[in-house]
Amino acid sequence: MCAKLFSISTLVDVVRIPPSMFGTVLKKASMNILKEKYESMINPDLGYIIMILDVKIEGIGKMIPGDGGTFHKVEFDALTFYPKLQEIVQGEIVDITDFGAFVRIGPTDALLHLSQIMDDYLKSDVKSGMILANQSGRTLKVGSTLRARITAVSLGKASTMGKIGITCRQPFLGAHEWIVEEIKKSDSEKELKPDKETKKTEKAVVVKGK
Repeated sequence: MCAKLFSISTLVDVVRIPPSMFGTVLKKASMNILKEKYESMINPDLGYIIMILDVKIEGIGKMIPGDGGTFHKVEFDALTFYPKLQEIVQGEIVDITDFGAFVRIGPTDALLHLSQIMDDYLKSDVKSGMILANQSGRTLKVGSTLRARITAVSLGKASTMGKIGITCRQPFLGAHEWIVEEIKKSDSEKELKPDKETKKTEKAVVVKGK
């Protein structure tokens, strides 16, 4: 599930403490600098960097001629989110467009294209924020929660943008109420279908009776 995509990564960097922050506790100053630099960015290797959790900073820094700041080596932990192909995720629809819906998974939004929702004729009503299936009557709307599989990931170079594609066109994916319906249908079919061993036993009894 989506929780598997979150992890804590340990990174190393050098921060510059400007003269204006010399009166601030060193750890707090470095934490603020790292938050501004890293939080909400995308790293090709780490994915989405969500939050700086903790930092260890060398107390003695270095100075460079002509620069009034001090430079300190830091080691810090960051909460990251890396979307993986074929992973199952939980999400909430946050926007409906002419071509599908954007689903919030973790710290970012993934595209659920109309062609990846279900095998049905779908109509997207942007004004009402709803997608309606013609034959089944099923709907998706802003606020709907669903389960989907990641089918495309493009993080590119370090930036604030990334692209994720998801699909619901597989068994037990889609809106949660659809999944409940599928499970009930599957359980009913199992109850109606005789077990193979039971069939063999009944046949053996009939043969013996002859």
